[in-house]
Amino acid sequence: MTNPIQVLAAVAASWQSCDLSESVIWATRRVILDWFATTLPGCVVQPATLLAEAFSPWRGAGNAICYVDGQPGSPRHAALLNASASHTVEFDDIFKDGGYHPGSPTVSAALAVAQDRGATLEQLHRAIIAGYEVGCRVSLAIQPSHYRYWHTTSTVGTIGAAVATAMLLGADAERIAHAIALSSSFAGGHQQNLQDEGMAKALHPGHAADAGILAGIAAAGGVTASLDSLHGEKGYAAATSTTTGDWAAALEGLGQWTPIMRMTVKNHGCCGHIFPALDGLKLLQEQLGFAAGDIDSIHVAGYGATYQMCNRAAPKSAQEARFSLQYCVAAQSVLGGVRLAAFTPETLANPAILALMQKVTVSEDAELAAAYPKKRMAKLVVRLKDGRQINHFQQTRKGDPEDPLSDAELVAKYDELAGCVLAPEKLSALCQTVLYGFELPGMARLNT
Repeated sequence: MTNPIQVLAAVAASWQSCDLSESVIWATRRVILDWFATTLPGCVVQPATLLAEAFSPWRGAGNAICYVDGQPGSPRHAALLNASASHTVEFDDIFKDGGYHPGSPTVSAALAVAQDRGATLEQLHRAIIAGYEVGCRVSLAIQPSHYRYWHTTSTVGTIGAAVATAMLLGADAERIAHAIALSSSFAGGHQQNLQDEGMAKALHPGHAADAGILAGIAAAGGVTASLDSLHGEKGYAAATSTTTGDWAAALEGLGQWTPIMRMTVKNHGCCGHIFPALDGLKLLQEQLGFAAGDIDSIHVAGYGATYQMCNRAAPKSAQEARFSLQYCVAAQSVLGGVRLAAFTPETLANPAILALMQKVTVSEDAELAAAYPKKRMAKLVVRLKDGRQINHFQQTRKGDPEDPLSDAELVAKYDELAGCVLAPEKLSALCQTVLYGFELPGMARLNT
């Protein structure tokens, strides 16, 4: 069997010097802008604000910017806090075929290391592309069974962050391979802390970014690990999924396509497993003109993760509401969208939303479950008070590669989310720099 670590490390190393097409560069710029869109609003709320205070004595010296408080420090400190903030408002990007959010851990680690070392924008881009390449492909090897107990963004995210770090430190393929191997032992983050109460979920990519930087620094410095760490009988895949990994699927198309070109940009501020239902309901309301007050009931049939994670009829917090299909469907109908405003205390207590929630049910559909994770679909049955029954099969999600957000829609998302934190002139300047600038300046004062 081909050793997947060595193959993936070689592919990552090739991104150090290969020609970058305009489309790959533009996809990377979009990824970075989307990272800022989802990170900045998370910087002003818990747990990032709590982490900033708790870790302030251990900030360390360095030039990496922690956007939570706008101060420089060590790359590991900045990456931990920035990645935690990036995952908080549930708008971070998705590699849907692997059920994985690569941006929060990978971009956070890469940007922190790049800032600290004074790397060029091209070096940052190459590191992010390689981190996405390896992380996303590892997710293909272990999913969907990995997701039963493990949070992919936390576990695989550690590997993506390690690769990006090693790239920025000038590691060759051999040392990138050891960064992957080391990071596979640092990976963690289980489903109980993803699905239950508390703030641990947001810390998952924070830990991944921090631990990934540790692995990347160690490997670049010559520290070694087992190169059978991914696929061995007692390795990462065997320990966290039902097999030693589907490496044929993971390595398919190497050199022909790269994952950063196949990213989902989240269009709703909640769990992505709810998206097909929200897109379907929005389409029906636009086409047929009914309002929330016209609805007698809504039933959503989804795939396994939709039912198992998002069947929450009585969420008790904003975090739980982001994983409640009942709440999000009701909010979509009443508000016309599920964005940041859907999870304020006032909105969570909105009588119209609370009343409609009681009329929303969810089940698992075997056909949709069999198509997951490559396809994320939902079947809706909407009954109106005038006696009409509307059946709808939503086969795509807005923002997925099959139905992508345009550049203008991505910028509008950025303006909406980051505009809650940045002053208008800084909002525009950062967008222009990320999308069109030749270098990313030090950004310590942008989060005001």
